[in-house]
Order: sequence, then structure tokens, then C-alpha cells
Amino acid sequence: MPQLIDAVREQNDRGRHLKAFFGCLYYAATRPGEAVGAPRVGLHAARGRLGPVVLSSSSPRVGSGWTDLGESYDSRGLKKRARKATREVPIPPVPVRLIRDHISEFGTAEDGRLFRAARGGGLISKEYGDIWKAARRAVLTKQEVETPLAEVPYGLRATCVSLWLESGVSSAEVARRAGHSIAVLFRFYAKAIQRTQHHNNQQIERALEAEDEE
Repeated sequence: MPQLIDAVREQNDRGRHLKAFFGCLYYAATRPGEAVGAPRVGLHAARGRLGPVVLSSSSPRVGSGWTDLGESYDSRGLKKRARKATREVPIPPVPVRLIRDHISEFGTAEDGRLFRAARGGGLISKEYGDIWKAARRAVLTKQEVETPLAEVPYGLRATCVSLWLESGVSSAEVARRAGHSIAVLFRFYAKAIQRTQHHNNQQIERALEAEDEE
């Protein structure tokens, strides 16, 4: 996935602008709509090893006929959360640098958003989707391009959640960071959770053996 994100930057000026956008999906498990609506104040990573991404809204594309202002995207609260609820996701150094570099190079929109369309409006799925397709063609083989491998940007979020689970992060913490319920996490990431069972069993066995030795 990092190779694909790097390839995004090589896909013209729009790719350069959207590299950090895809980085948010992969390193912080943000939904595309959450990254679209992310303001500078929410993604301005703190100094140090980890800087939290603070998500407070989502701006999915819904069609101009369904928004109050006739825009092709809508600003709303986080999925299945109270309107003013926020979600903090600690992020490692790589996305911290991506965000800082993005702000340094592109600044923000007038309303504070980090990512915007080529003409300055709300970023829409077709625009970042086209850049993603170009990056896939640049990095993957012809055979891989025809497969579901990293087929859509949302797959970056799913890969991030799976990586957290397989790294040994508790299901409750992964669910919190991803903005899922535990039930949804177990439903959609059952395979990743099952792959951690052997490691978990070993930890339990070692703890029990240590008790017996005392």
C-alpha cells in the first residue's frame, strides 16, 4: 500500500495534492468522507512520535439534489455518532510527516479543509478515484490491475484496520479508532481476528506457565 500512495504523488499536480489524503485512509483508517471534511485543526499533528488525528465530520458525495446548499457533497457528523462527536486516532511518524508536508506545500482551503477539488470546492469521489486508478496502473502488473487488489480507496481503510488487529491491538481499541462497533468489527474483520488467535493463545499459555512457576 505505501508504494501505491507514493505513486499517487507522481500522477500530476492533483496526485501531489492527494498523497496525504490517501495517507489518512491508510494510516488512520479514516473513511474517505471523513478525510474530505477534515479541517486543519483536526489533522494538525502534534510534535513527537504520535500525533492524533481528530475527526469530527464526514463529507460524502451525495448529489446536489440532496444537500441544503445545492453542493454535490454534504457535511455531516461522523457515521453513527452524535452530531458533535469526535474521534481521535493516534498516528505514527510517516503520516505525521505527510500531513505537515501537505500543509507546508498547499496550505488549506478558506474554510480550513486540508483537501479540496481542483477548482477549490469539495473533493469528490470521482476526482480522487481517478487518481487512485492511475496509481494502480503505474504500480501493479496488468494481471494485478484486473484483480480486486486495492481496487478502491476505501480498501486502504480496511487494510489499516486489519493491520491493527494482526499487530495485536485489542479489538475494543481497534473498534474505537476505526469508529466501528465491536459487532461490526467482528462481522467484517473476522478473518483478521482469527489470525491473531494463535498469538493470543500463546500469550495466555505463557501467563499461566508463569503463574505455575511462582
